[in-house]
Amino acid sequence: MKLGKVAVCILTWNGRTHLETCLPALRDQRPAGVETEILLLDNGSWDGTAAWVESHHPEVRLVASPVNLGFCAGNNRLVAATDADAIVFLNNDTRPAPDWLATLIAALASAPDDVAAVSGLIVDWTGDRLDFARGVWTFDGHAFQKDYGRPLAGVRLPESGSELPFACGGNMIVRRDAFLAAGGFDPAYFAYLEDVDLGWRLWSGGWRVVLEPAAKVHHRSMATSALLGNDHRGFLFERNAFLTVYKNYEDDLWQRWMPAVLLTLSHRTQTLMVQNNPGGQELTYDPYAGLIANTAVPPQAPAAGPAAPPAEPPPSPSLTEKWRLYGRRDFVRRGLRKAVRKLTPRWLWEEIPGSGAAAHLVDGRTVAQLRAITQLWAHLDRAADQRQRVQARRTRSDREIFERFPLYLVPTYPGDERLFASPGFRAWLPEDVPRVEASLEEIMAATTTREKDPDLVPSPPRGEG
Repeated sequence: MKLGKVAVCILTWNGRTHLETCLPALRDQRPAGVETEILLLDNGSWDGTAAWVESHHPEVRLVASPVNLGFCAGNNRLVAATDADAIVFLNNDTRPAPDWLATLIAALASAPDDVAAVSGLIVDWTGDRLDFARGVWTFDGHAFQKDYGRPLAGVRLPESGSELPFACGGNMIVRRDAFLAAGGFDPAYFAYLEDVDLGWRLWSGGWRVVLEPAAKVHHRSMATSALLGNDHRGFLFERNAFLTVYKNYEDDLWQRWMPAVLLTLSHRTQTLMVQNNPGGQELTYDPYAGLIANTAVPPQAPAAGPAAPPAEPPPSPSLTEKWRLYGRRDFVRRGLRKAVRKLTPRWLWEEIPGSGAAAHLVDGRTVAQLRAITQLWAHLDRAADQRQRVQARRTRSDREIFERFPLYLVPTYPGDERLFASPGFRAWLPEDVPRVEASLEEIMAATTTREKDPDLVPSPPRGEG
């Protein structure tokens, strides 16, 4: 593909300190024979980014937004503002190698016509560890950076031209016509998993995505995303993962994978509610397992015969009869519950198992999970319309895609290992679809984000939101 003009698109949100490294590294890159321009969207920053860029980097075309549009809508706006043949997406918290842009452009220009995008290599700031070379996707729409955090010297990188399921949105070049034909980034995502969604749409539309490991940038991992907070990022992970599979699975596979996807989403939410909130164990009790209505005793069949006239209510059972009816465990629990309710303030007896008191929803991760589910309803109609468009553009089946890039089953959240091992869950897994079962430690280094936050699902690095 002959490239006459290439636009480098960068978003920033209160990231002026990052730009002080990134923009000078870009200014000195001059790929031969190709016109280049740098577009920067200031996403509602209050750190003086716009004024600093105008005074220090007049070569940059600055686009200002009074509010934070997010990674997806922000980059779509930059793409609409240029007539370049190809678009480069770059995180602002990166330091590109001197030959990075020329290498990335050459990789796309020399690639076969069906290659829509090329992903570059991302390493950590010191260059010692891998950040992104290739990704894997899971059956429920999440994604991981393969070998993330491992020493670079010990990782076998894919060769130049190796196929990827998706390019990383923090270091990639894409044909503008292919990007627009696929629908661009979904602005409903705000940030996270938007490049996974784009990659799936490119593949199903007949395009391919490949890697050029020589196009290297250094990355301050999570430098900006950490400002959002783990809970708010968790909300984006769960909502966007579901939207990704809802839109992209072809019809027969969506119907077959949907039960497993929904079981996983609901089980993760329930587990967080029980484990992370005061009184959460109350949600695990079955009120008909000996707790109410004398259900601890098998009901007796009524004797046959004519209907008897209404009788007087029977007297309350004695303590001996209650012991026999309820059983020792329920008898003691009921007695303690009544005594505690009479003698102590409400806030003390609310934690008694089986008391019937509601759980206290105080955990931010749980709230984020419930918000994600609530937001799915708000986006469902729009996503259904998008699904029709995605499937109408399809020229390659998911089965062909998954032969190249199998779906992963990776226990990540609390309770996942138990769920994924259960026969009831596994009964819903389509056996004729390629998949890989692996632990998180097999995919990435042990000292990852998950160690700092066990409820956070690591995903490929993103640009500024």
